[in-house]
Amino acid sequence: MDSKAKRIAIFIVLCSMVAVMAAVVAVNYQSFVGGSDKKNGVDKTNSSLPQIEEDGKVSGADLSAFLRDDDFFDKDVALTTENETQTDENGNPVRALTLLASSVERDIRVRVTDDKGDVVAGQEFTVVVEDTGAYVDEDKDGVIRISDMKPGEYKVSLNAVEGYEVPANPVNVRVKSIVSYTVIDDIEFFVHSEDEVDVAKDDTENDELDSMDEDDTQYTALLDIEEERENAVQLGIDVSKWNKEIDWEIVKAEGVDFAIIRCGYRGSTSGWLVEDPYFYKNLEGAKKAGIKVGVYFFTQAVDLVEAVEEASMVVSLLGDTKLDYPVFIDTEGAGGNGRADNLDPGTRTAIVNAFCKTIENAQMTAGVYASRNWILNNLNRDELNDQKVWLAEYRQTPEYDGHYDMWQYTSSGAVAGIEGRVDLNISYLGID
Repeated sequence: MDSKAKRIAIFIVLCSMVAVMAAVVAVNYQSFVGGSDKKNGVDKTNSSLPQIEEDGKVSGADLSAFLRDDDFFDKDVALTTENETQTDENGNPVRALTLLASSVERDIRVRVTDDKGDVVAGQEFTVVVEDTGAYVDEDKDGVIRISDMKPGEYKVSLNAVEGYEVPANPVNVRVKSIVSYTVIDDIEFFVHSEDEVDVAKDDTENDELDSMDEDDTQYTALLDIEEERENAVQLGIDVSKWNKEIDWEIVKAEGVDFAIIRCGYRGSTSGWLVEDPYFYKNLEGAKKAGIKVGVYFFTQAVDLVEAVEEASMVVSLLGDTKLDYPVFIDTEGAGGNGRADNLDPGTRTAIVNAFCKTIENAQMTAGVYASRNWILNNLNRDELNDQKVWLAEYRQTPEYDGHYDMWQYTSSGAVAGIEGRVDLNISYLGID
C-alpha cells in the first residue's frame, strides 16, 4: 500500500473513533438533561420505571408485594399480629400460666401466675409433687403451701386446667432443712388486702391491757416534758386504720415528734398476711409533716417460718423507705381466740427473736411491743435478744423493773388532728 492510501485509511479510522465518542457523549448528555428536567417537574425518563417523589416515597411501588412471594418467608415461621392470642377448639382465649415454687423451711410454697406475673385466683388448681402426691388450691387464691416436707430436691408440676395453657415441664425446688432469717424474695405474692379477708374475724388486735397494768393515775394527754428534752426524750403516737383519717400537719403542730405506724397484721383466724389499708397514707403523711416514723406488725405467727414471713412482709412494704424508729413486733393477744393466743412462752419468744433477727438482717432496727404482764407471763424475757423494748403500762409511773426503750402510757389519749382516742408514747431512744 502506497503512502497516500495509508493516509486515507488512518483518516477513516480516526473519523470512526470520533463518531463513537460523540455518540457516547450524546447519550450521557440526554441522561443528565433528563435528570435535571425531573427535578423541575418534567419527567423525560421511561414512565414504566418507579419514580422518587418529593416525600422520598416511590411512586407506583407495591410495598406489600413481598407478602405474595411464596419464597420470601421460611416455611415453618407463622405470621402473627400483636393482638393475636391463642384460642381453644371453641375459639375461646387461652391464658398461659407459669408455675413458681420456693421453700423457707421443710415446706414448698407454690404460686400460679399469669403472663403479667400476677397470681391467678378463682381457680382450684392442683399441683403434683413428684414421688409425694397431689395438692389442691382449695381456697382458690393461686397459692398452695405444702408443709412437713423432707429436705431435698423436688419436681413440681401443674395439672391441666380448662381454658389455660399449663407449663409443659415441671419446676425444680430445693426444700431447706433449717430456716434462714433472711427476707423471703417472693413474699409479696402472699400478702392480701383487707377486701380479701373477713376483717371481723381476722383483725382482732386487742389494745386492752390486763387490769394489773393500768390504773386511774395514767396520763391521757401529751406530757409536758420540756425539762427532759435535753435528754432527747420525745413524744409520740402509734396509729393504724382504727384512727382513720389523720391531719398530720396539725398533729405535728401539737408537739408530736414521732409516730409508730401499723403496716399490717396476720389474720387471727385465716393466718393470712394482711396489709393495713391506711399504712402508706399514714407513712407518707407523717414524713411529709416532718414527724419521725417507725412501724409495727401485729403477729399471729405460730412458728419460726411464719415469723420470717411477717418480717419479710414488713421489709417488702417499706421498700426503700428509711425509718427513724425501729420495726416492732406486736406480740400481744387477739382477744383469746387468735391462732397464736395459746402459745407457750418459749415458742412465742422464739417467734419474736426470729422476726427481729430477720429485720436486723435487712439492716433495720428491731423491737418487741408488749405490756408488763405479757412480758412477765407470756415471754421468756431472759431469752430475748438485744432488740428494743416498747413497754405498754398505763399508770403514772411504770412498775416494770426491766429495761425498756419506749413507754406507751395510755390508749385513751387525745391529740388534735386525730378523731377519737389515740395511743400516746414516750421514747428514750435519744434519736436526733
